[in-house]
Amino acid sequence: MQRNGFVNSALTLGAALTVPTGLAEPPSEEEHTTAKVALDLHNPVATLVSVHLENDWDTGYGDAKATAYTASLIPVVPFSLSPDWNLITRTVVPAIYAESPFKGGSSRGGLGDIVATIYLSPDRPMAGWYRGAGPGLILPSATDPVLGAGKWSAGPTAAVLRQDGPWSAGALTGHAWSFASTHTGPAVSTTYLQPFLSYSTAAGTTFGVDTPADYDWKGRQWTVPLGASVGQVLTIGRQHLELDLTGRWYAERAPGGPQWGLSITLTFIFPE
Repeated sequence: MQRNGFVNSALTLGAALTVPTGLAEPPSEEEHTTAKVALDLHNPVATLVSVHLENDWDTGYGDAKATAYTASLIPVVPFSLSPDWNLITRTVVPAIYAESPFKGGSSRGGLGDIVATIYLSPDRPMAGWYRGAGPGLILPSATDPVLGAGKWSAGPTAAVLRQDGPWSAGALTGHAWSFASTHTGPAVSTTYLQPFLSYSTAAGTTFGVDTPADYDWKGRQWTVPLGASVGQVLTIGRQHLELDLTGRWYAERAPGGPQWGLSITLTFIFPE
């Protein structure tokens, strides 16, 4: 149960928020910090320690129009390998409660499959482009066969990003193949592709659009959610936080898959 045409709306909104330079007040030091944190949060290879508490609701499964709720703990930890190279680790630990997609069926709950990715990334952008690549691993940690694939899977992952002023644009991609099983079931061969675009204001508000799509090569099926989000960086004492709200509509889905989704994410940020 996975989650994450709005681009023109985002560009229009970004243009409306842009203040002509001659009329703008000089940003304060705090605004510089807030804006930098907002931009770094939308850079998958930034050297920013963060912990995300993500809450996802997806609805419309099966004849029962069932809902699945996923609470994920997502720590992102960078390591400096040398003055020129960094290693960025990201781990997703999901807990899932899924209503039965069939009327009269039983709901299921428990731990889902854990996903770990590692990006090897240059410390500086090249010609304005940030990039990173490395391996990804899916652990068959689901406590119920309904909540995971039951397969050890691995494959390559990559990220590319360009930031121009308040704009961030890029893509994440990867592929996973199964190589061992904990129970019977179909093999895994899935490609993931997520283009994204966002605009961050000096006050730390970010508007974004993305399409976290995946293609199942075994079932020959696309899943394509179109997402739009708004997030705000907050400061409580010395602690930076971001609260993010995302809505999504599944433009393409497997038979019986979800139709709509909503995410609320609270991120704790620990800059270097």
